[in-house]
Amino acid sequence: MRIETLAVHAGHRIDPATGAVTPPIYLSTTFERQVDGSYPQGYSYIRDNNPNREALEECLAQLEGGVAAAAFSSGSAATMGVFQALTPGDHVIAPEDAYSGTSYLLREILIPWGLEVTFVDMTNSTKVSAAIQPNTKLIWVETPSNPMLKITDISKISDLAHQANALCVCDNTWASPIGQNPLKNGADLVVHSTTKYLGGHSDVLGGVAISKVEDDFFNKVKTIHKAGGAVASPFDCWLVLRGIQTLPYRMRAHTENASKIATFLSEHPQVEAVYYPGLKQHPGHEIAASQMQLFGGMLSFQVKGGRDRAFAVVGKLKLVTRATSLGGVESLIEHRASIEGKETKTPENLLRMSVGLENVEDLIEDLIEALD
Repeated sequence: MRIETLAVHAGHRIDPATGAVTPPIYLSTTFERQVDGSYPQGYSYIRDNNPNREALEECLAQLEGGVAAAAFSSGSAATMGVFQALTPGDHVIAPEDAYSGTSYLLREILIPWGLEVTFVDMTNSTKVSAAIQPNTKLIWVETPSNPMLKITDISKISDLAHQANALCVCDNTWASPIGQNPLKNGADLVVHSTTKYLGGHSDVLGGVAISKVEDDFFNKVKTIHKAGGAVASPFDCWLVLRGIQTLPYRMRAHTENASKIATFLSEHPQVEAVYYPGLKQHPGHEIAASQMQLFGGMLSFQVKGGRDRAFAVVGKLKLVTRATSLGGVESLIEHRASIEGKETKTPENLLRMSVGLENVEDLIEDLIEALD
């Protein structure tokens, strides 16, 4: 099935009890045993499994071209679950420019726990290769990156990982399965914050890890998922599954709007730089074009005049909301450096924008008034 059909039908079944086309929400925390102690329906306790979570995991595995998925309570929980499946003393290579929450988990929790981590410029395969050690077990990729939209060659980094008998894991949140399929480019696992484009309406928290093969490593991720209890709730799974049905069409509209806004900003005299992989002048444009079907709805730009000027621009916007997060139908903007804190390497005049589904001319007029 093609992606639009998968988005509508994967994980969905007619309810056998009522004939309902829309799946019911199964809120029960426990399920009845038979006299012999068995569970013939396949469900025993909500932490172990749930019909809504099972449906969402089936859908996401099919969308990404994987064979198994684990739906977590948040994107950070999914990230944590993958790293915890490693062993203290294992070495991880991670990108310098990545979601600050991932960097925080590595620096503040997992390095003290016993992981060894090297942060490198993931766009430079020579530096990645030089960082590989005998105990390297995992290379973490995030492309496009947050917030600088750097593009990593997934195939090249996957090859380096496999030569070292390591795994390549890709955070695909910004691209979504509609914009990019890392498993087809050599990655072993994909992670998403389903809070973002997959849910699509800024009303649900969740995450997922999807594996190309159901091997010992992913079974350990699943064990951590269930035993640790960071599982997605039935209602949250239901919301994400509903959001996915419109994902292909939303992502096309997000991309179309973001492309027009990126072009507008790149020509504006008050803008110092624009970061969007769909622009031909973007240093990662050719790689992005080779591995992405859509360039996505995220962009960043630097305002001339420094931090104060950037805050002044944000303060004048009327349609674009000042808020953290991304992937919803509404456009959001934030001063990323102030969100990331003291350890940030993000320029102080940079604004990160999640382009929504409003009329793009209205958004551009809002930006014109704010920049002028």
